[in-house]
Amino acid sequence: MTGDLQAAVSQRGHQPGCDRGLALAGCRRSDHQSGERVRHRPLLPANHVVQDGTRLRLRCGTVSQPAVSEPAPPGRITVVGIGADGWAGLTESARAAIEGADVLVGGERHLAMVPTDDVRKVSWPKPFRDGLRELFTAHRGRCVVVLASGDPLVSGVGTTLLEVFGRDAVRILPAVSSVALARARMGWAAEQTDVVSVVGRNVHRVSRVLAPGQRILVLSADAATPAELCALLVERGYGRSAVTVLENLGGDGERTVAGVAAGWAEPPGAALNVVAVECRIESDVSPLATVPGLEDDAFEHDGQLTKRDLRAACLARLVPLPGRLLWDVGAGSGSVAIEWMRVHPANRAVALEADPERAERIRRNAERLGVPDLRVVVGSAPGMLGDLPGPPDAVFLGGAVSKPGVLDGCVAALAPGGRLVAHGVTVQAESALTGAYATHGGELTRHSIERAAPLGGFTGWTPARTVTQWSYCRARDDGVAPHGSAAAPRDVA
Repeated sequence: MTGDLQAAVSQRGHQPGCDRGLALAGCRRSDHQSGERVRHRPLLPANHVVQDGTRLRLRCGTVSQPAVSEPAPPGRITVVGIGADGWAGLTESARAAIEGADVLVGGERHLAMVPTDDVRKVSWPKPFRDGLRELFTAHRGRCVVVLASGDPLVSGVGTTLLEVFGRDAVRILPAVSSVALARARMGWAAEQTDVVSVVGRNVHRVSRVLAPGQRILVLSADAATPAELCALLVERGYGRSAVTVLENLGGDGERTVAGVAAGWAEPPGAALNVVAVECRIESDVSPLATVPGLEDDAFEHDGQLTKRDLRAACLARLVPLPGRLLWDVGAGSGSVAIEWMRVHPANRAVALEADPERAERIRRNAERLGVPDLRVVVGSAPGMLGDLPGPPDAVFLGGAVSKPGVLDGCVAALAPGGRLVAHGVTVQAESALTGAYATHGGELTRHSIERAAPLGGFTGWTPARTVTQWSYCRARDDGVAPHGSAAAPRDVA
């Protein structure tokens, strides 16, 4: 209830014939005459002032009040965020939603926070995501409330439920997130802090955001995460970083432990913790940017590597927008897929590589450079293209351009508005790219790069092998080619 509404209630007082108390929407009360539990709609005092848009009106009796959560419609899932302080820290609307539930779903820790057994409690299915539809279908028609940590949309279950069931089927009642509490304890502004979750994920995801002076909050998987994170910081040249472990934020057992990554020797503490990192880099270590164009020696490779300048030009044409999916076909060292994923944490990529040894090298590169979720598939095009997740928003073809079916298969696989970049260094590959340009249009360029190198007692230019690059953008569903995309098919002189 807003301050104005509270003041209005106080001034108007209680009128005969109306309930003096404010009952929360959806809250269960006991019917003392029948002994049954029934749901009541909220009763408000006569002449109670209710805010309706920008207009105030007087109303007596039963009322629907926007300031208090309404019961979810049949089949809708309500997700209630609950902090380390448990039931005591919940708002009235959150408690009302829980008390009105037929079924509570959540982890054992959260279910134990609800001080009643007068409701069916159901733990999460295993495997989690695959079992969600079956779980909620089994309780169709009943009032289902999900218990989640803090803000369910901060690396939480709320995000998954929205992805699976859609916005109209899910209602979120957030509590204060552990991220907000951690920032408050550290005095860090939200816009100056990166947040990385390693809950159920690889701790190497943190490597992507490491930078001198950067502030990072890491949502830990368990009590072992702080030590694992400190070892990672040392390995990446950030051993001087200040590390603060914030345990049980908002709860009775809240505790803070601080130190330096290189000297971290604290024993494991509470499983529920957030780690705050203030990045300090060693003087002999070069930081890595998320802008495409990492130095070539940032990647482990056997020579099969799209070189730095050409890689930057390639990724500029692939346009790595947030959340987009890339296929890196003939991935070699995986450099293009890795840099695609480094641009934004929501970006996804699949690296297709025929050589098992190179595939393992790609996995090592991806982990070291902070994108361990890169999917590596051992196989070759065009045979494996149909087995890859898609359709892709972008495709990079760094080899086998002249192999029958490869280039055509990649073009055909593109999603509407999707982009393709293909490179060739042989006469046969250039012929294939020239033919694709004549058929589909797009942009055909040659990249010739020379680097200064010692020449006797002087300095001369050493040319690299010339690379022919074809870039193409498929029209969107509305028939309009995206900005900066292809010209029409043409003859090639």
